[in-house]
Amino acid sequence: MNYILAFVVGGLICVAVQILMDNTKLLPGRIMVILVCLGAVLGAVGIYEPFSKWAGAGATVPLLGFGNTLWKGMKEAIDKEGFIGLFKGGFTACSVGVSAALIFGYAASLIFKPKMK
Repeated sequence: MNYILAFVVGGLICVAVQILMDNTKLLPGRIMVILVCLGAVLGAVGIYEPFSKWAGAGATVPLLGFGNTLWKGMKEAIDKEGFIGLFKGGFTACSVGVSAALIFGYAASLIFKPKMK
C-alpha cells in the first residue's frame, strides 16, 4: 500500500506542475526553483514533515522534498553552529544526493552516447 500511496502522491505533484507549465508562461527552470522554495517554506511552517511521513517517497523524491531537506539541514546547522550554519547546513544535508546524481549522470554519459540537437 505504501508503494501505491507514494506513486499517487508523486503523480499528483507532477500533475500540478504540468498544469502550471501548460497554463503559465513560466520556464521550467523557474518552476523548479518555485518547487524547491515551496518545499523549504512548507518545511519551515511545519506542514511538510507530517505530509512526507504520510506520503513517503512520493513526497520526498520530488523537488519539494529537496527544498525540505535543505531547510532541515539549515535548521539543524543553525541550532548547532549559529549564523554560519545558515550557509553550511543546506550543503551538508543534500551533499550525498547531489553527488550521487552527478556521478550516476556522468557514468550514464560514458555508457550511452548522448546526441546533441
